[in-house]
This record gives sequence, structure tokens and C-alpha cells, in this order.
Amino acid sequence: MRPQTSIIFDLDGTLTDSVYQNVAAWKEALDSENIPLAMWRIHRKIGMSGGLMLKTLSRETGLEISAEQAKRLSAKHASAYQALQGQIIALPGAVELLSTLTREHIKWCIATSGAMETAKINLKALDLDVKDINLITRDDVKYGKPDPDLFLAAAHKMDVAIEGCLVIGDAVWDMLAARRCKATGIGLLSGGYDTGELERAGALRVYEDPLDLLHHLDEVASRP
Repeated sequence: MRPQTSIIFDLDGTLTDSVYQNVAAWKEALDSENIPLAMWRIHRKIGMSGGLMLKTLSRETGLEISAEQAKRLSAKHASAYQALQGQIIALPGAVELLSTLTREHIKWCIATSGAMETAKINLKALDLDVKDINLITRDDVKYGKPDPDLFLAAAHKMDVAIEGCLVIGDAVWDMLAARRCKATGIGLLSGGYDTGELERAGALRVYEDPLDLLHHLDEVASRP
């Protein structure tokens, strides 16, 4: 009998339409500290942990962002993101996809680079309760993506081997992290990266959004 697939989902841009709200929240936070940064640069880093994102942006732009300022920026981002929560909705097919997996007894877990505070906003859009699902947030691991810690923790929580997991994500950081822990990366276009970028980062297949993945679930998932 072939082994059953287990699935690890990213959250922002993968299950919820929230990438651009994330970008806007970071832009507001950076502007408040007089750090001029184009929104496209911010977008390219969404999916990393906030701390790593700020370090990377600092290195790329030559801007100095102290540890104290980074902490302040993260708090301002969380506040700005909270203010935009009314705009955040489930992506097409996301709720149906998760319901299908549950009904067919396929294990799944959400692993997000965001903290629990921001994860709850996205879970609300999916009509999910923290108590009822497998969830790993940035608070649970030492390193965020593109390190594989989030996905390894998710596999551990489901009590499955990471090599048998699919990682569903919308960003190159998801695909790179999946490769580093020998999971199979499946890309979605719903976060703004294109097919070529996701495939070069390691995606085995790329679909438009959760609805498209649901329609092609037999291509990637083995039932129990």
C-alpha cells in the first residue's frame, strides 16, 4: 500500500488573500520610521519571517535598522495589519480544500512565518479556530523561512515523516524551505510570484490558487 500524503500549508497568499495587506502594513511601519522603501521590494520578501525580512532589506538597501528599531517596526506592522483585517478573505477554494482533506482523512497543518497574533486574523477569514487545527507559527520555532524549521515542526506535530509531506506555498521562500527539508513543494500563483520563479525554487507543480489545486488534488495527493 502506498504511503499517505500529508500536507503543510503556508497561510498568507496561500489560503488567504492577504499578501498585499501585509505589504501595505510593512510600508506603513517603515514610512513611520522614515525608511523609504518601494513596495515592490517589500513584496519580494513577504513569506520570510519579519526579522529576517528586515535584515535582508537592510543589507540590500544599505539602510541601518537596529535591533530596537526592528522590534518597533514589527509592532507597528502588526498594528497596521490588524487595522486592515476587514480586507482579508479566504482565497477561492481554500475552505473547500481544507474540508475535503479533513473529510478524506488526509492530515494537514498550517505553518506560517507570522506570529500567532496575525495568524488569528487569517484563520478568522477561513472560519478556523486555533484549538481545532494543527498550527505552527513563527513563535514556535527558532528560525523562519527560508530555513525549514516551520515545516519540520509541522511534520512533527502531525507525527509524520517530512519526506512524505507536500508543502503548499505561494512564495519562493516556501519552496526553498521545502527543498531544504526534503519535502515536496507545490506552488500557488495567488501570492504574486510567477510559475518560473516557483519552479526554479523547487516547486514540483504550480497551480493558480487553492481552488485550482483542489481540482487537481489527485495529481499530487495519495489517499489513505
